[in-house]
Amino acid sequence: MLILEQVNKTFSPGTLDEKHALKDVSLHVKPGDFISIIGANGAGKSTLFNAVCGVFYTDTGRIILGGKDITMTPDFKRAKVIGHLFQDPMRGSAPDMSIEENLALAAGKGGWLSRVSRADRAQFRDRLALLGMGLEDRMDHRVGLLSGGQRQALTLLMATYNVPKVLLLDEHTAALDPGTAEKVLNLTKSIVEENHITCMMITHNMQSALELGNRTIMMDQGRIIYDVQGEERSKLTIHDLTEKFRQASGRALDNDRMLLGVDE
Repeated sequence: MLILEQVNKTFSPGTLDEKHALKDVSLHVKPGDFISIIGANGAGKSTLFNAVCGVFYTDTGRIILGGKDITMTPDFKRAKVIGHLFQDPMRGSAPDMSIEENLALAAGKGGWLSRVSRADRAQFRDRLALLGMGLEDRMDHRVGLLSGGQRQALTLLMATYNVPKVLLLDEHTAALDPGTAEKVLNLTKSIVEENHITCMMITHNMQSALELGNRTIMMDQGRIIYDVQGEERSKLTIHDLTEKFRQASGRALDNDRMLLGVDE
């Protein structure tokens, strides 16, 4: 499904700000995998996602998606098959456009002088109703007027309207209050499972990293230092994860958000 082969990326090479953000990263994501990714700030998690999305070209290595080498494919072409949600609910949708107009763009119905049919509108309404947030009755409202949770739920729907080959979730519940975050997370699980979407999710919540999906990856200083799934993963505790980090990195984990198991 998604394969990374010895991917490297250095920012500002040859300067005082040089940072080797990804170091020989190799990863094989199988179809249907739901992978949680953890690591302290600066570990390379978001950089990994940006490499997959084509925000920048990697220095070396290959990225293969669905059997096709996309290493040098521009980001706007990758966006057609890769869904991407961010921590900021304001990203991923057009605030000055209505809910209906945003969904039309996501469904491929939008564009200059395009029209939304009655059937399209009915489908939008049905899908919005599944979110359980009453947005089906507000399709003419500007997206910028929605709450953070409503907007993130809408963005999730948009990113999966046409099922992507892979869905990347970059701490997409971290900016929400706990109750809303739980709703969006449950909605995420439901959409991913029902549509059999291959998914990778960055989280600082170590408990969620062990409970969600089928596989957990830990990153540190641009490398994948631990990759676990199956029976071994099911037996792990947060303490076990911190010990795995110490063994692989040679130092103790000192990130409070991860140790406390929270996303806030």
